[in-house]
Amino acid sequence: MMVTAQPPRKAALYFIFVTVLIDMLAFGMIIPVLPILVQDFAGGSAARGAEIYGLFGTAWALMQFIFSPVQGSLSDHFGRRPVILISCTGLGLDFILMALAPNLWWLLAGRIISGIAAASIATAGAYIADITPPERRAASFGIIGAAFGVGFVVGPALGGLLGAISPRLPFWASAFMALANVCWGLFALPESLPKEKRMPFAWKNANPLGALKLLRSHPLLAGLAGSYFLMNLAHAVLPSTTVLYMHYRYDWDTRAVGLVLAGVGTCSLIVQGFLVKPAVRLLQERRALAIGLAFGAAGFAIYGLAPTGAIFWIGVPVMALWGIATPSLQAIMTRSVSITEQGRLQGALACLMGLASLIGPTLFTQIFAVSIGPHAEWAMPGAPFLVAALLLVLAIALALRTTRTPLPEAPSSMPCPP
Repeated sequence: MMVTAQPPRKAALYFIFVTVLIDMLAFGMIIPVLPILVQDFAGGSAARGAEIYGLFGTAWALMQFIFSPVQGSLSDHFGRRPVILISCTGLGLDFILMALAPNLWWLLAGRIISGIAAASIATAGAYIADITPPERRAASFGIIGAAFGVGFVVGPALGGLLGAISPRLPFWASAFMALANVCWGLFALPESLPKEKRMPFAWKNANPLGALKLLRSHPLLAGLAGSYFLMNLAHAVLPSTTVLYMHYRYDWDTRAVGLVLAGVGTCSLIVQGFLVKPAVRLLQERRALAIGLAFGAAGFAIYGLAPTGAIFWIGVPVMALWGIATPSLQAIMTRSVSITEQGRLQGALACLMGLASLIGPTLFTQIFAVSIGPHAEWAMPGAPFLVAALLLVLAIALALRTTRTPLPEAPSSMPCPP
């Protein structure tokens, strides 16, 4: 099959959106059923099930940390198309493995493979950088955030409905979606990186430390990488602590928590899908980055200080406006490296995200436990969110300090159709 090196931009972006959406839908669909399967395999003990489920989360994040730079470097050498399609195939086959898992070890192996295959999000980011002019990249990166929002809203709800029929059914549905996407991609996804722009593969660049070396190669990259890490570390408070906090402080039941999470996903989708482009056009990338982070810090502060559930709800749309920051930061960083290094860059960023995912859950759950424990000098259940707000304030200061000098001109890249 002939593969052009200059894809139609909109069609390719649609495919990347659907690919990330399927990753997030599949991830969300198994959230309601995976803990149940783990607990069943652990003999029905809730405490033992929770311990093992925490190990599953750590294993998944560790695979992301290790394999995101590997996939990024592979895509710089072999092209984006084969890496994305092979990863999607691996994800689909892995869900079949998990659907058939007869014991905990099979389920853990499936979770490890899932973490490896889902590292294709780094390659998806490199694909976007390949086919999008620098001035449009922030809006294009916003589609990944929009896919996260849709997946966060629809995935758990759909997984709950299917899981009520059978706890294995969400895995089969996820496998079908992933493999169907591969079939579509074989015809709809052109290659975005021409052969003459590719780089030799080297393990010294593909391991996490080698990938992070790229971020130290330029002061702007290093500073913004620090902001990116702080942003992801702060974000870790949401999946690790929010549900516990809602139950403890507001005595919300599962239905109320589900409504809040749906509201979070909906607001995120609106911001990422519809507000990033006009916001960046109006504010330019540097100001959009700072203002987005400021909204995030304000949202965390509202969450942490809200004395009632109604006030907590006010923080949901405020927090969602944080969504204009990450695409702006990624757009600035892609302008600092050549087209031959976009895969390494996205792999390095995914590596930072994985590192934050390893550190963040333990950090914030421990802060929460100490803040409400019997030895706490004063009850401060919102302390994890206030710490997250402080991290974002530090991220703002670092980003503004780093980008004081004029932003770099975009390196040469492939011509993109309008």
